[in-house]
Amino acid sequence: MKNILLLVVILFSVSCSGTKSRTKEVSKPQSYTFKRVLPPAQATPEAQFNYMVEHYWDRFDFADTLFIERVDTMEMMRAYVDYIANYVGPYNGEPIAKLMKKASVSRKMLDYFVSMSEKILHDPNSPMRSDELYIPVLEAQLSSPYYDEYERLVPQFDLQLASQNRLFRQANDFRYTTYSGKNYNLYSLVADYILIYINNPGCPMCGQIQAQIESSEIINSMIKQGRLKVLAIYPDADITLWRKHPLPKSWISGYDKGCTIEKHNLYDLRAIPSLYLLDRDKKVLIKDSTSVPDIEQVIQSKPY
Repeated sequence: MKNILLLVVILFSVSCSGTKSRTKEVSKPQSYTFKRVLPPAQATPEAQFNYMVEHYWDRFDFADTLFIERVDTMEMMRAYVDYIANYVGPYNGEPIAKLMKKASVSRKMLDYFVSMSEKILHDPNSPMRSDELYIPVLEAQLSSPYYDEYERLVPQFDLQLASQNRLFRQANDFRYTTYSGKNYNLYSLVADYILIYINNPGCPMCGQIQAQIESSEIINSMIKQGRLKVLAIYPDADITLWRKHPLPKSWISGYDKGCTIEKHNLYDLRAIPSLYLLDRDKKVLIKDSTSVPDIEQVIQSKPY
């Protein structure tokens, strides 16, 4: 669903550009159009998939920097989105690492693919945002000889943040303070699932996410059974607003006293609200999401 949403956004932005844009695209030389690879027609679906993973970019000349100056950038974005959505998935960074290696033939080409990757894989508002896929992009920048020490500062910081709380690894522990003033740690919670809900009471989207969690039959059933605990964390310094907006009594509500989460970059707070689903061993099952249906799906798919 996430991939489809972004595809719709990109396609819509192109379709709304009007007749002038379509005329320009028709008159554009064929050499400045992305040429797609087709899988072997007689191959099995699995073989076709594997072929496209490896050969999707075969007809793209990574040495041709004139091409990226003249090709429609939106067309290239669509091609990149198509590759990720249909042949990479949200968790497998290896194909992206190989792609960045090909793009590293020149500074100009690498910058071009880094820019597209940032919009698709790193922007907080992108439904295809994925740290697992963006990490190889940052690693390609940092291993490249094209950047000086100052240019490396941003990708170094982004890599440090993206490497926190990676999928299927244990989440960072942190301390929180409840309404009563008592302090607890994330790792002191015991349940099959921990749903961390990082929020701000003044955020409209936070209200939407809260309503979705409260109306979820699956989540509420798990809470009643004692199998799931919702830990709502307010990450800011001014707790006046937090105290004025109490959350459901079945949830655990706390704030980050001293703002240690932000100071130590324990969790990515660039976009709020944010949901993390952990298993009983505090391993991350869902990272930095806003999709309650995704939370429900993972809970239903697990055996315990």
